[in-house]
Amino acid sequence: MTSDGIDADAADPRFRALPRRPGKIIAVHLNYASRADQRGRRPAHPSYFLKPSSSVAATGGTVERPAGTELLAFEGEIALVIGDPAHRVDSGSAWDHVAWVTAADDLGLYDLRANDKGSNLRSKGRDGFTPLGPGLIDARTVDPAMLRVRTWLNGEIVQEDTTAGLLFPLPQLVADLSQHLTLETGDVILTGTPAGSSVAAPGDVIEVEVDVPGGPRTGRLVTTVVDGDRGFDPGLGSLPSTDDAQREDAWGSRAAAGLPPIGPTLSPALRAKLEQVPVAALSQQLRRRGLDDVTIDGVRPMHPDRRLIGTARTLRFVPLRADLFAAHGGGYNAQKRAFDAVGAGEVIVIEARGETGSGTLGDILALRAHARGAAGIVTDGGVRDHDAVAAVGLPVYSAGAHPAVLGRKHVPWDLDVTIGCGGTTVQPGDIIVGDADGVIVVPPALAEEVVDAALAQESEDAWIAARVAEGNPIEGLFPMNAAWRARYDGERR
Repeated sequence: MTSDGIDADAADPRFRALPRRPGKIIAVHLNYASRADQRGRRPAHPSYFLKPSSSVAATGGTVERPAGTELLAFEGEIALVIGDPAHRVDSGSAWDHVAWVTAADDLGLYDLRANDKGSNLRSKGRDGFTPLGPGLIDARTVDPAMLRVRTWLNGEIVQEDTTAGLLFPLPQLVADLSQHLTLETGDVILTGTPAGSSVAAPGDVIEVEVDVPGGPRTGRLVTTVVDGDRGFDPGLGSLPSTDDAQREDAWGSRAAAGLPPIGPTLSPALRAKLEQVPVAALSQQLRRRGLDDVTIDGVRPMHPDRRLIGTARTLRFVPLRADLFAAHGGGYNAQKRAFDAVGAGEVIVIEARGETGSGTLGDILALRAHARGAAGIVTDGGVRDHDAVAAVGLPVYSAGAHPAVLGRKHVPWDLDVTIGCGGTTVQPGDIIVGDADGVIVVPPALAEEVVDAALAQESEDAWIAARVAEGNPIEGLFPMNAAWRARYDGERR
């Protein structure tokens, strides 16, 4: 028994920083405004997952990055250790049930996240994936709104934030959890990580410290990453898998992950021009340049009065195969990752092979795209919850409505790759324009030339229409002969 009344488990050094082995470790998914803004979403309420107590480690130890994986991410966090049990306590008294505060590193393997179905069991539950310590701060001596967490990677500070930046204050987390389950003495709550979480490689040293600036501190929790020498048996379960969306999430940004930009962004000037040009005019100009196969056929708009303009982010479905759907259809699959990754001004374009026998999105995904600032969605498959999707107000083009879920016809396969949608090829970064006539794909390299030519043609066509309205015959006017051309050029001058 220590002078602080801590009964240390001397038989197991993993728990030497804690009063006892925790019965449960509860982690918050997203709780710092800085992290939420980095991810592009702010939850309305806290959500949680469990980590096994076998994942706890002490300071000064090592953590393995398993063979065959690449995305071991660190997350410096403030950890709360429960003193008196808490069951249905309110926010006003919740902090009285917290005995200690310490530092935590909520390590996780993004390579294993896709098939965890949101549980994070494999991706965050491995041995050594919850270092805690090294010291405890008496919770009675600190204001929960004044705590700070900092993380260093190889001596360079990469995360720093305070509890003033939380979306959900620490007492609220305790009170919320206590209305669902009893928090018992020794239980640990990981309270979320701020922006700056990234990937660590073998040889890297991660340090996390929690303190009150100018006051008590935990000391630095130190963990060194080492290479694991064992991978995973494919005969036992799913194997690690990564894609660029997972890399972007793990590293914090595409640039940090060493990934090229998805595609060129539309300048305000080009976007303003595209607002003025009908799809038919763009089609005409592209055809004159030898591109007669750039319309996405078979799709119709939910809102014919609204224009669609943006750059493409792509999602590909392959035909349903039961074993592949079991491996790729659940959890944080390619479909969910695509809707979580779409950015402001971007259009999700979905390859569904023209198969309308099931939905390729529903109202939840449409809401997510809308919240992310997406410019719209184009799918050559069906839409589920059609009226609810339409009510979101996002420009959506589809091949029709269908009540069935994704798994009836499709397996979500990959994203941000070259796809085929409605009979044309679409690459990430292509410019997508839609109106009541349909949707067209404009290669970025031709966009300025094509839109300027289309605007000029629109001006000419409007002049011709005015002459026809005056009673002039079409012959010689449309297209213009030399005389009419001279008159037109003269009036323009």
